Amino acid sequence: MNYGSLDLNTVWFLLIGVLFTGYAMLDGFDLGVGALHLFTKEDQERRILLNSIGPVWDGNEVWLVTGGGALFAAFPNVYATVFSGFYLAFVLLLVALIFRAVAIEFRSKQPMRWWRRMWDVGFSVGSIVSSLLIGVAMGNIAWGIPLDEHGEFAGTFLSLLGPYPLMLGVTTVSLFMMHGAIYALMKTEGELHEKLRGWINNCIIFFIICYATTTMATLLYVPQMAARLREHPWLFSIAVLNMLAIANIPREIHLERDWRAFVSSCVSMIAMMGLFGLEMYPNLVLSNPCAANSLDIHNAASSQKTLGIMLTIALTGVPIVLAYTLSIYWIFRGKVKLDKMSY
Repeated sequence: MNYGSLDLNTVWFLLIGVLFTGYAMLDGFDLGVGALHLFTKEDQERRILLNSIGPVWDGNEVWLVTGGGALFAAFPNVYATVFSGFYLAFVLLLVALIFRAVAIEFRSKQPMRWWRRMWDVGFSVGSIVSSLLIGVAMGNIAWGIPLDEHGEFAGTFLSLLGPYPLMLGVTTVSLFMMHGAIYALMKTEGELHEKLRGWINNCIIFFIICYATTTMATLLYVPQMAARLREHPWLFSIAVLNMLAIANIPREIHLERDWRAFVSSCVSMIAMMGLFGLEMYPNLVLSNPCAANSLDIHNAASSQKTLGIMLTIALTGVPIVLAYTLSIYWIFRGKVKLDKMSY
């Protein structure tokens, strides 16, 4: 397919952003439910929480795999630099996701209390660690990592654990906890439903405190992440949309319109990822302290022919992923009911 004068580099930047935003929205509530899992004490309640995400959690992770594959195809230099520089962090993320998945499947296979508690801890810790590491990775990309003149990572694992990346990691955990609590509220009823309604305000407060602190730190110590908004004031409308979406969440919860609160949470995540992408563009990985070594959509991209072929494949594959995702959510809509086939 001939795409003419279309800027394929920018198109792939946007497409990868859409894939990772989809992952944040979908697997974000999975991870949030896991982070809240140990706050429930009754076995029945923990099973309900597991089954609220049981039919969809593995499909949600397809978006992460697809995003990673798209990054490899479109910007192989970024893929090589990030996955080698963050190697230990990604191994920890993989281990956390694996333990989380195994815990979901194994937890209710045996009736022993110690067995179920062991997998409950694995599920919750895996979810929290995964959320934290995702946020730390984004914090490092925004702050910048040491790259040499060849675009290769020149730091250490410990250098990735700076105050700003860790702050963004905690903020990500708080965001996913809020998002997960709202999703669980939509999927439950009875006593657990009312218990979750009481938790949501604490989750919202936790997120707002973390988000406000991280925003102030960004403006003070990472000024390049607000440069485009200063140059183009109309883009501040995205930040306003984000604030309005966050403010609407407690309002919808109070009015018991849980699905609208979930939509507001999704909109806020889209706005935050949009702001992140706008401030990063055209860079993909910032180099700190030597900005000249940064990887962007031009110096890290595949050939135009490769980008064109892969875009054709993506335009075929992404709608299939969307159709699969929507069908699964439609089939398993409604409140969770435990039966002999439940986790």
